[in-house]
Amino acid sequence: MCCLNARADDQRICFEFYNGTFNSQIDRALILDVPAQLSQASVKDFYRQLNAGNYQPVIDSLTAYKNRYQLNDWLYYQLIRKTAQQISPKTDNYGRYTLYKWFLLAKSGYDARLALTGDNKVIFYVLNDEDISDIPSFKVDGEKYMCLNYHDYVRADINQYPPVPVMLNIPEAKKAFSYKVTRMPNFKAADYQEKELQFTYRHKVYYFNIKLNPDVETIFMNYPGVDFETYFNIPLSKETYSSLIPLLKQNLKGMNQKKGVDYLMHFTRYAFLYEDDEDNYGKEKRLSPEETLFAKYSDCDDRAALFFYLVKEIYNLPMIALLYPTHITMAVQFSKPVGSPIVYKGNTYSVCEPTPQRGDLRIGQISAKLKNVPYEVVYQYVPQVK
Repeated sequence: MCCLNARADDQRICFEFYNGTFNSQIDRALILDVPAQLSQASVKDFYRQLNAGNYQPVIDSLTAYKNRYQLNDWLYYQLIRKTAQQISPKTDNYGRYTLYKWFLLAKSGYDARLALTGDNKVIFYVLNDEDISDIPSFKVDGEKYMCLNYHDYVRADINQYPPVPVMLNIPEAKKAFSYKVTRMPNFKAADYQEKELQFTYRHKVYYFNIKLNPDVETIFMNYPGVDFETYFNIPLSKETYSSLIPLLKQNLKGMNQKKGVDYLMHFTRYAFLYEDDEDNYGKEKRLSPEETLFAKYSDCDDRAALFFYLVKEIYNLPMIALLYPTHITMAVQFSKPVGSPIVYKGNTYSVCEPTPQRGDLRIGQISAKLKNVPYEVVYQYVPQVK
């Protein structure tokens, strides 16, 4: 992609970002040489030079794009990552690439900070008050900061050499960062692929031809283990939604509510192949509903999230998520409970198992191996009255 009309002392930044094209300019004086091994002094010198320069046009372009396309913080961070990559490619100088990410995020108003370790790692972290389970966090003045670049040191113990914060005061860097993704990009229709799914329900085979976008996997590649409320409420993108939800609603016509939920339960069980994350990825990895539709294999938490999304979107019924030591399943509140009820906060729910088990469990049935195992309710969904 060619971008013209840049001033001689500017470098033009121009790239496609999901459903739009981001373009901006950066003063060439802001493209600095940075040593491969960072020090407290070199980080402070980098900030001093950028802070004294004409950095505002690129910040204005970033925030304008964020507002125009209603990007959640996680997607905005992906935009910043790609912008930093244009300015300073990651493979050329990882430290410098990280410094640009940090500077752009901090100047966008987020309380982003840096620390250096004795073995030459640069730790990039941001203020966050959410329940994130699988990446390191740091306490600074009683506030919690999550590590944004832990995936770059995934096999290293970053606490082996305790990180030493770089003490810099950035007045505008005050906001907490959120990992909540409540809106997916409107990807270009041409970027979608089609996938055929089928499953059998009550001796009838149902066929689906779903549109899916591989960029969704990229978005969530380094996404951390968020709390279940955040995880369950990640939506489908527009084209995927339009290729699946209307067809499901059509198939559910003529079914009462319980039979419809039973249909969705069987869809999430049998339309996809099962494999445990440890066997598939070598670690626990939660897939968003769209990733589950796209993936060859998925496990119980992936199916629970997809089942929750489908029931919420089509029936909008109250639900709870039941977390066992090695399993997660769902329970739905009907007007009258089915099978062995689950009582939680005065409400009665019926278990709906969205993951394949040894037997074809009906609504209200839990697998025999879990009947006497304690569980925790990790998420309760109560529909909002419109």
